[in-house]
Amino acid sequence: MKLSDGVEWAIHCVMLLGALPQTATLSGKALAEFHGIPESYLLKHLKRLVASEILESVPGPRGGYRLARPPKEITLLDIVQAVNGKRPAFRCTEIRRRGPCGLDDSAYPRCCGINRAMMRAEVAYRDALAEETMKGITDEFIASADPRIIPLGQGWLADNMRSPKS
Repeated sequence: MKLSDGVEWAIHCVMLLGALPQTATLSGKALAEFHGIPESYLLKHLKRLVASEILESVPGPRGGYRLARPPKEITLLDIVQAVNGKRPAFRCTEIRRRGPCGLDDSAYPRCCGINRAMMRAEVAYRDALAEETMKGITDEFIASADPRIIPLGQGWLADNMRSPKS
């Protein structure tokens, strides 16, 4: 299974936004710059994250994006489904009913065994993604990151985050 680049980008953006103070935001342009990705393409994914209530979009000159809920309440499954949709990766089209061995519907009283196996795999995959929270992923990153990276990121955030007027 191949997930779109947008899934990776969305996960990284959510992780970065999780490092902000609760009311602070980052612009879409800043998020794209930080990750070295095209802003126009990233904005489509950010809109999906907003529609799925993972992010909030704050309008105005001090606006941008921020998390809509705490990182411990955002799972990888939430992000994958926001970007790629909720449809299963495998879609059975019942090709067993076509061709020279195809018979009428009465010959197929059970769902296709291949479809059943693929759906079991889909459930296991989704269950695994649902177990992974952004807080856990961030904690793991901080514990294992090269010690030079964290201060670089903190400095960049300090220069680029936007805070509402007090």
